[in-house]
Amino acid sequence: MTAPDTIECRPIGLVHSRFTAVEGMPIQTAGAPDEPGRIELFPDYAAGLKDIEGFDYLIVLTHFHRCMQERLEVTPFLDTAAHGVFATRAPARPNRIGLSIVRLMSVEGRTLHFSGNDMLDQTPVLDIKPYVPRFDVRDTQRIGWFAGRVDALAQVRSDDRMG
Repeated sequence: MTAPDTIECRPIGLVHSRFTAVEGMPIQTAGAPDEPGRIELFPDYAAGLKDIEGFDYLIVLTHFHRCMQERLEVTPFLDTAAHGVFATRAPARPNRIGLSIVRLMSVEGRTLHFSGNDMLDQTPVLDIKPYVPRFDVRDTQRIGWFAGRVDALAQVRSDDRMG
């Protein structure tokens, strides 16, 4: 079996955020649970929002559009040692796909207002999925190199070394 040379994705909307530069931006939604943002879907995708207001949290898949690097080893923001990119959540990765779990605050037409923003203004949104704890939460004690570092999350902010 061979992989296709390309896979085409198209954005379904854009993030609107106060963050216009990478520097100073939260590195995970859990590090900024009260940070507001909004997603405006393009008109062709508005019907896909039907019944979304029934969920507290959403999984938002984005494209790291301002990250120009793709690396297989990175030094993540929460550590000083290099790790394989697939053992991190760094943006400098193949395909540059981001994942954010945000709290849905309200829906106005094709605009989703949320908190827990860790995304840049004008970030392309590739997909939105409902967060369902029974499906998405796993009880685990093995979190690799993140152990002992997640408590620093609220104090760590992004810089341009990944981009």
